[in-house]
Amino acid sequence: MATVAKAVCVYCGARDGRNPRHAEAAAETGRMLAANGWGLVYGAGDVGMMGRVAAAHQASGGRAMGVIPRHLFERERPGVPAPDNPRPRDIGRLVVTETMHERKKVMFANADAVVCLPGGAGSLDEFFEVLTWRQIGLHAKPILLLDVAGYWQPLLGLLRHVVEEGFAETSLLSFVEAPATVADLERRLRVLLT
Repeated sequence: MATVAKAVCVYCGARDGRNPRHAEAAAETGRMLAANGWGLVYGAGDVGMMGRVAAAHQASGGRAMGVIPRHLFERERPGVPAPDNPRPRDIGRLVVTETMHERKKVMFANADAVVCLPGGAGSLDEFFEVLTWRQIGLHAKPILLLDVAGYWQPLLGLLRHVVEEGFAETSLLSFVEAPATVADLERRLRVLLT
């Protein structure tokens, strides 16, 4: 019987941020996923952390699924030649959704694990949605925050505070892992995806 390849949904910023370690970790994550034969499910963007993960994944022989809502597709046209991007990346499989909410559902449904790299409000929205779904028992997929340079420590502190103040059970904290390096992330994914 053939083994179905696993896929990892990566949420991250459409910007690189100020700390160069974040952008480096994004590219390293893309290479690591491809080296392990894991597919990439991502937001189909060509810029920032998102673009770095996808470009490194593709350059390393990985296959990706990009999911983008129509309003962003019409503005950004990922995978389509343009004056500012004459040689666009081959996304592999591009799915255009009608809404942002549908985008998140499609990304999640096509992945076996979720990894969050540094990002902004959109990445936080995506993280909290899958964390909430886990908390109410809608899934048991692994959720990992790549905590490069301690980026996610304030968020992890907030989650502990939520539990300490009685707004969530302590089990909430067990739904999230925060490896500090891509090597640590790889080790955990190898365990979680087998």
